[in-house]
Amino acid sequence: MSYIHAAMSMDSVLPEIWFFMLGVLLAGYAILDGFDLGVGILHPFVARTDQERRTLMNAIGPIWDGNEVWLVTFGGAMFAAFPAVYAAIFSSFYTAFMLLLCGLIFRAVSMEFRSKRHFPLWRSIWDGIFFASSTLVALLFGVATGNTMQGIMIDKDGVFQGGFFGFLNPFALLAGLLVVALFAMHGGIYLVFKTHGDLRRRISKGIWISYTLFLALYLLTSIYALVFVPNATVNFRHYPIAWIMPVLNVIAVAAIPHFLTRRQPGRAFLASSANILAFVFLFGIAMFPNLVHSNLNPAYNLTIYNSAASVTTHKIMLVIALIGMPLVLTYTILIYRVFRGKVDLEHENSY
Repeated sequence: MSYIHAAMSMDSVLPEIWFFMLGVLLAGYAILDGFDLGVGILHPFVARTDQERRTLMNAIGPIWDGNEVWLVTFGGAMFAAFPAVYAAIFSSFYTAFMLLLCGLIFRAVSMEFRSKRHFPLWRSIWDGIFFASSTLVALLFGVATGNTMQGIMIDKDGVFQGGFFGFLNPFALLAGLLVVALFAMHGGIYLVFKTHGDLRRRISKGIWISYTLFLALYLLTSIYALVFVPNATVNFRHYPIAWIMPVLNVIAVAAIPHFLTRRQPGRAFLASSANILAFVFLFGIAMFPNLVHSNLNPAYNLTIYNSAASVTTHKIMLVIALIGMPLVLTYTILIYRVFRGKVDLEHENSY
C-alpha cells in the first residue's frame, strides 16, 4: 500500500514540477528574447541613419540566437512532459505557429543579410523586414497567450474544431498589442545600456511612449479579463495567496518610471523583467491545473494530470534539467558579460 501511495503521489507531484518548469522557460524566453524583439519594434522609430540602424542590430547581434533557445527548450519540454497538450496546441495554432516561424526566420535573415550589400534600397528592405518580423512575433506571442487563457475549441480527443479567424477576438488582440508595447519598452530600456548621444536620447523618448501605450493596454486588458474572461480569476478564489502576484505586478509596473526618472536604467530593466515574470506567473495561476481550456466542454480540458507523460519520462527529464540548466545559465551569464558595454561599430562586425 505504501508503494501505491508513493506512486500516486509521484504521479501528481512530477506534473506540477514540470508545469512550474514550463513557466520558468516561458519567462526566460519572454524576458531575454523580449528585449530582442523590442529592439526590432523600436528600430524604425528611433534610428535615423544607417549607422544608428546598424548600432541597434549590433546591440543584439551576439545574443539573440541564444535567447531563442529558451523558446525551443519550452517546446521540447512540452512535447516530452505533456505530449497530448503539445499535439492539441500545435494543431490548433498551426497557421499562427507557421506565421511565428516565418517571423523568427525572417528576423534572423534580415540581421544577416542587410549588410551584404551597400545599396540603400537593399538595406531599407531588410530593415523593414526586421521591424515587421519582430512586431509580428511579439503580436502572435500575445494573441496565443490570450486565446489560451480564454480557451480554444477542442473536442474530447483534443482535436481543434474552430478556424484561424476565431483567434482574432478582442481579448486576444488586446493581449497581442499589450505584448508589443511591453517588449518595445523592455527593448528600449536594454538599448540605454548599449547606446549614447542623440540616439540614446531618442530611445529614452521611445521608452516613455512605449510605457504610456503599455500602461493603457495593461489597464484595458485587465478590465476586459476581469469582466469577460472567468478563467483569468477563478483560481484566485481557491488560492487567496495568489493575490500576491498581481500586487507584485503592479509594484513592478510602477517601479519602471520611478527608476527611469532617476536615471537608473539597471534597476528599470530589472523592474521591467520582474513585470514580465509576474505576467507569466499570472498566466500560470490562471491556467493551473489546466494547460488547455476547452470552449466546447470543460470535461475536455487538458490538465497537467490527464495529459502527462509517464513518471519515468518526467524523472529522466528532471535529471537532464538539473544538469543542463546550470550550464545554460552559466553560458548566458558569460555571453552577456563578454558583450557588455556600449556598441562600437569601429571595433565590431556590422549586422
